[in-house]
Amino acid sequence: MIVVCPLSAVGTVVETYRPAGLVTLINADMMIDTPAGLDPRRHLKLSIHDIAAPSEGLVAAGEPDVRKLIDFIDDWDRSGPLAIHCWAGISRSTAAAFVALCRLNARHDEGDLAGMLRAASPHATPNRLIVRLADDLLGRKGRMVEAVTAIGRGADAWEGRVFTLESVVGD
Repeated sequence: MIVVCPLSAVGTVVETYRPAGLVTLINADMMIDTPAGLDPRRHLKLSIHDIAAPSEGLVAAGEPDVRKLIDFIDDWDRSGPLAIHCWAGISRSTAAAFVALCRLNARHDEGDLAGMLRAASPHATPNRLIVRLADDLLGRKGRMVEAVTAIGRGADAWEGRVFTLESVVGD
């Protein structure tokens, strides 16, 4: 299972779901410590801003960041959920969740996987830069980008709600 949440819900998510891994995608000055009870080696910290193109003074996601995310997903032992969060639980975290779905379900249609994301989270608006970089690294030939374009921008929200996704989709 994949659990997506805003920063404000990380403590509750860790306590409730007892994840086997945690991905934090947040700017460096707001980076969190590893929550109590979670092995620091199972906490991926990516210090990036929620931007889709380079902007002076801000840190955009880069290929090395997305490679680390993919490697972390590959190393997830699935003994517990994978929790993913950003500041609001709307953009960076939903992009990372979509990357995880695509990585773990290599034979499934990207549009169907994006549809699952939208069904689970009406507010999900995946960060397009993270999705584009993952699309390239995973060899999806633009299909991941097309899929998030097709689901469009999510419903307006200041903060997303905690939601879950099955990590592996049945045939």
